[in-house]
Amino acid sequence: MQFDTMSDFINMGGYALYVWLAFGLGLLSVVGLWLESWRTKKRLWAQVITEQKRQQRIKQAAQQQVS
Repeated sequence: MQFDTMSDFINMGGYALYVWLAFGLGLLSVVGLWLESWRTKKRLWAQVITEQKRQQRIKQAAQQQVS
C-alpha cells in the first residue's frame, strides 16, 4: 500500500485506530519484555557474585581450620 501524503499514512486508510493501537501495544510489549529481561539479568548476576563470594569465604574458612 502506498500513501500519497503523510496524513494518508497516519490515517491508514481509515483504520488508524486499529493499526496504531496494535503498533503501540506491540511496542509496549517488546519494551516491557526487554525491561523484565534486563532486571532479571541484573538480579541473577548479583546472585552469582554473592554466591561466588560465599564460596570463597567457605574455602578460606576451611583453609584456616586446616592450618
